[in-house]
Amino acid sequence: MSYQPKTIVITGASSGIGFALAQAYLKRGDYVVGNARTEERLQAAAAQFENAGNFFGVAGDIALPATAEEIFSEALDRFGKVDVLINNAGIFIAKPTIGYTEQDVDSIVSTNLKGFFYITQQAVRHMVEHRSGHIINITASIAMQPTTAVPALLPVLIKGGLNQATRALALELAAHNVKVNAVAPGIIETPLHAPGSHDFLKALQPTGQIGQVDDIIGAVQYLTDSNFTTGAILPVDGGASSGRW
Repeated sequence: MSYQPKTIVITGASSGIGFALAQAYLKRGDYVVGNARTEERLQAAAAQFENAGNFFGVAGDIALPATAEEIFSEALDRFGKVDVLINNAGIFIAKPTIGYTEQDVDSIVSTNLKGFFYITQQAVRHMVEHRSGHIINITASIAMQPTTAVPALLPVLIKGGLNQATRALALELAAHNVKVNAVAPGIIETPLHAPGSHDFLKALQPTGQIGQVDDIIGAVQYLTDSNFTTGAILPVDGGASSGRW
């Protein structure tokens, strides 16, 4: 049986893990609707994609309900359906608790929480109606196993909540044939991490290694291809969430 292309919505698709995921699904022949804050970032990303004719970008603040509505409206107009939502957009601010500012709180709540919720509402409405679909949340390993080496209360608060929300939503949607899972990355080599920090970052992993974006791609694609996995939080973190070492 020949492969049937899927339509994938990816938030935060213009850089890092989101960019790599968009590229991977496009290479498979899928259609990708990607979101980023600005049109310029989306155009720069699209210029690097293979099979870029299958990519459509929707610029806008993912924390706004109107952006979520536009993403789904454009996806349905152009491709007729949405098979997969990947909630990838997120920011990570690590500092001692007393160091967080009001701006830090607003930024993390807007992007990491509202940016998950409104687009997921759109996906649930569409997928329940069609009785199929996958929702993947990109969370964080540190939310499963906090460490004093990287104080990060706000990311642990929000990403930990998304891990639990993944399980709750998986149960809510199980009878509708909609799968909900999470991938919880550890430290992944992206432009976010300066090369000079790599020795410190490697020391935070039991394996002494930093993960690659291909590790995340493999985990996400396993979950979106699975018909019997739902409610799972899959750490991709070199063992960092397993406990103390």
